Amino acid sequence: LLLALGRPAISGAQATEGAAAAPHRRFEYKYSFKGPHLVQADGTVPFWVHTGNAIPSADQIRITTSLKSQKGSVWTKNKSIFQYWEVEVTFRVTGRGRIGADGLAIWFTEEQGLEGPVFGAADKWNGVGIFFDSFDNDAKKNNPGVIVVGNNGKLLYDHQNDGSTQALASCQRDFRNKPYPVRVKITYYQKTLTVLINNGFTPDKEDYEFCAKVEDMVLPSQGYFGISAATGGLADDHDVLSFLTFQLTEPGKEAPTPDAEIPQKDKEKYQEEFEHFQQELDKKKEEFQREHPDVQGQPGKLFELFFNDVFETVSDRELRQIFEGQNRIHLEIKQLNRQLDMILDEQRKYVSAVTEEIAKRGAGFPGQQGQVSQQEIETVVKTQEEVIRQVKEIRSSVTDALRSISGAQHAGSAGVYETTQHFNDIKEHLHVVKRDIEHLVQRNMPSSEKQKCPELPPFPSCLSTMHFFIFVAVQTVLFIGYVMYRSQQEAAAKKFF
Repeated sequence: LLLALGRPAISGAQATEGAAAAPHRRFEYKYSFKGPHLVQADGTVPFWVHTGNAIPSADQIRITTSLKSQKGSVWTKNKSIFQYWEVEVTFRVTGRGRIGADGLAIWFTEEQGLEGPVFGAADKWNGVGIFFDSFDNDAKKNNPGVIVVGNNGKLLYDHQNDGSTQALASCQRDFRNKPYPVRVKITYYQKTLTVLINNGFTPDKEDYEFCAKVEDMVLPSQGYFGISAATGGLADDHDVLSFLTFQLTEPGKEAPTPDAEIPQKDKEKYQEEFEHFQQELDKKKEEFQREHPDVQGQPGKLFELFFNDVFETVSDRELRQIFEGQNRIHLEIKQLNRQLDMILDEQRKYVSAVTEEIAKRGAGFPGQQGQVSQQEIETVVKTQEEVIRQVKEIRSSVTDALRSISGAQHAGSAGVYETTQHFNDIKEHLHVVKRDIEHLVQRNMPSSEKQKCPELPPFPSCLSTMHFFIFVAVQTVLFIGYVMYRSQQEAAAKKFF
């Protein structure tokens, strides 16, 4: 009993000790980037430099596009001033092929590897690289994979074997074409490097899985953070959405205050910007109060009115989308109803014309031929009745759909699809009826009464030979007279020159 009572106390003490041993974690904005508004007006990323084919945008940095033989990278401008760190990187690797290439790398090195053969960065680095290799160079079917490779500045990366001979740790993870961005958390604390990965199957940002761990690893005390990518014969889009860096401080050691690292000029600049924004906010607040005098003295109602005027809640947006969808479906069904009325009118006209034609021709065919015609007539009439019945059913279903759409709360598209199928069936029935009627008319028509193309009448000869020659002679005389007149006019005009 005493031992049983003592165990919870021991475990609780261990938990308290573990919690106390957790390092202090502080965000470092000068070694991080994240959208939106990622790029400045001049196309650069604050505190970072990009090279090669890297393309920064407002919400991400595309390290390489899905073109062959591309290389790109982004690196911090300044060296880190802290010993232990943790980075959280969010990226996407997407491609149209089943296999991609080459891959993406996250770096912490003593010098910037702006460009080179190792996933778009320089070889012989001093530090560590975490490689997300997409292409299987050694044909061992262990890619895509994550490989941790350290270097002291003297080793060449073994591309042919995918770095397997130099890997300190690795894990096999498929990070291409995931529904959500892939997240990686890399921690270097007390000479231990840990890699956790979120495969991008769920929207949960903290759904990390253990990937690799390297103990007794010595890295430079100061270095540059970077991320690079490259493509080869195959190509992927390598997009980095965020790169967040945190400084880790051991328990018992005080972390430097943020104010100690900010120069006095930057402090004055930030204070001036803050005052400017505060003045703009006060002006907008006064303008809003003048526009809504009925809510004076009610700060809660004023804020709620301002918030509702500027922002749209999730429920309002969903309701607006539902009504827009209902409106589109309502208009589509109205159009289908009009087309259906036109088809019904044409069908009635066609049935009446067929009935009259059959009645006219049915009286002139006695005997066995009349019996065969009667059977075919019954078949055609049954087919027409079936078509009319289906058209009426479609019209009733469309009317019901219109009635239900006018009072529905959720949009759908199944009714439009079913109505389109009904129209296709109607067209098929009409083609069948038309073919049957043409066959019936051709079969029942006697050979003597079959229509023949009328013969062309003889071409009338309205001009005799004598009249033709007289017309030609008169035209010739007129032409010669006109030519002589023009020549006299030109000669008279030349006298003035």
